[in-house]
Amino acid sequence: MTDHPVLTDFLAAAEVHADVTALRPDYRVLLLAVDGLTPGAGDGTSERLLQQAETVAHDLLADTDVAELPHVAAWRDAYRAFGAKPQRTRNSLEALVRRAAVGLPRVNRLTDIYNAISVIHQLPLGGEDLRAYAGPPRLLRAAGSETFETAADGADVVEHPEPGEVVWCDAAGVTCRRWNWRQCRRTQLTPHTTSAVFILDALAPMSDAALATAGDDLAAQLARLGPDVEIASRLINPTPPSDPPQDDQ
Repeated sequence: MTDHPVLTDFLAAAEVHADVTALRPDYRVLLLAVDGLTPGAGDGTSERLLQQAETVAHDLLADTDVAELPHVAAWRDAYRAFGAKPQRTRNSLEALVRRAAVGLPRVNRLTDIYNAISVIHQLPLGGEDLRAYAGPPRLLRAAGSETFETAADGADVVEHPEPGEVVWCDAAGVTCRRWNWRQCRRTQLTPHTTSAVFILDALAPMSDAALATAGDDLAAQLARLGPDVEIASRLINPTPPSDPPQDDQ
């Protein structure tokens, strides 16, 4: 990890609003901000990670329906809590596990790495181009007037989230709808991305230790993507467990 002031200041300003915490008090997010990445096509290491992720998904689904995987089930409940229908709008973990069982896409090594880590560690994981971000990330419940830049039928369009929907935003608009469902075009990782922020989402029953292990694995994979890679991280746990009561003296 690093003390890179731009990265640490960016993460220090990130927020999870209280109305999201009220919806899911068990929510935690681990943010990784990374600079110095060297763009490139998939390589042998990213291919091995993708193959490992496909094996993990195949084994998990051998005798369990995807909707019954513990963290997928938790995210389905979270989606229902703000009015989304998880059968129609799947959380990013569920969408990837379903694809992994039949073969994950090969995009570029940065995207391939974080897709593989998401499936291997069983958590939603988003990647955004840091240079396209306008101010720090904020997780909040939408008013409904925010803008979301996306595409439909090959053309750029602007949509708006549903009121009450959980969205990631920056100063320019919504960067990801329905917590981790769909990313806007503006901040998508590209073949030219050299700085990025990664968002690792956790709900119970995922433990803080498991979340940290996923973050460490992602950081180790990113560290090899260039000689000058710097990584900063921040865990936001809005409702940390209270200390156990002390015995009276």
